[in-house]
Amino acid sequence: MLNNKTILITGGTGSFGHHFTDYALKHYKPKKIIIYSRDEFKQFHMNNRYREHADALRFFIGDVRDGSRLARAMADVDYVIHAAALKQVPACEYNPNEAIKTNVNGAMNVINAALDAGVKKVVALSTDKAVNPINLYGGTKLVSDKLFTAANAYSGKDGTCFAVIRYGNVAGSRGSVIPFFQNIIDHGGNELPITDYRMTRFWISLEEGVKLVLKALGEARGGETFISKIPSFKITDLAQAMLPGCRMPEVGIREGEKLHEIMVTREDSLHTYEYDRHYIVYPHYDWWGMKDIIPGGKPAEPEFEYSSGTNTQWLDVEAIRKLLKTDLDRHES
Repeated sequence: MLNNKTILITGGTGSFGHHFTDYALKHYKPKKIIIYSRDEFKQFHMNNRYREHADALRFFIGDVRDGSRLARAMADVDYVIHAAALKQVPACEYNPNEAIKTNVNGAMNVINAALDAGVKKVVALSTDKAVNPINLYGGTKLVSDKLFTAANAYSGKDGTCFAVIRYGNVAGSRGSVIPFFQNIIDHGGNELPITDYRMTRFWISLEEGVKLVLKALGEARGGETFISKIPSFKITDLAQAMLPGCRMPEVGIREGEKLHEIMVTREDSLHTYEYDRHYIVYPHYDWWGMKDIIPGGKPAEPEFEYSSGTNTQWLDVEAIRKLLKTDLDRHES
């Protein structure tokens, strides 16, 4: 699917961009992967890491806030993966204007540049925080998701196809709790703070995130939101998997934090189809027709909700420990 294709990744120096690049170079022969980001230092290190693939990689300094730079970068691009965002909840709360400029205005710039350049498909990375948002980050990502879904009305039947994928914190990424716990352990700590003993999260690896993007690139017809079927875990079990027998003081839930991750709401269930390994929330617009439903799925049950707290798949302490070791071995190989 990616053979002889040019792919642009916004925010490409992040955890997802690194893993997508690894996967694409290992399993495909892309014509070009363009890493579009605003941090020249991270680009320098990424360029050195992939020096043996220099013929396939290009590095563009640019910000998604800059529409003209995006337009230049998207010339002759086949696929765009939009991963750039301001994601830190406290930072977005304190700097709301900046979050809007990147997460909302930046999304509009990506859409306009892709439409003008004739990009075949755009997949935007979203978050559980966009579902019933309780913080500004989630609010901006909800608006972003709506923009990408609605953009299909502007592209026409044979124009750019826009789709969204949704998942929570990726295991081991910079925004997840795992590096936070690991830092405490590395510095000799013997207790791991838990915001609330009831808290649960979904577990998705970077590789599963990449495969969900590839599924969207391969199957999307325009307007879908793809969501993987993945297991849940308790934060207390994660703490015990990382530091067996540790003390776990309950420190209180933080502002803008939820007890459980929700990927599909009861309201969304009316437009959701279940597939073997994922769900798809289809758009609810006059211009979108049932003929565009991807075969192989079945309508979700009425008032179905996909939440980490009521999931049917769960990881216990031992299963989490094995997954952590597998992830560590992958990074060291």
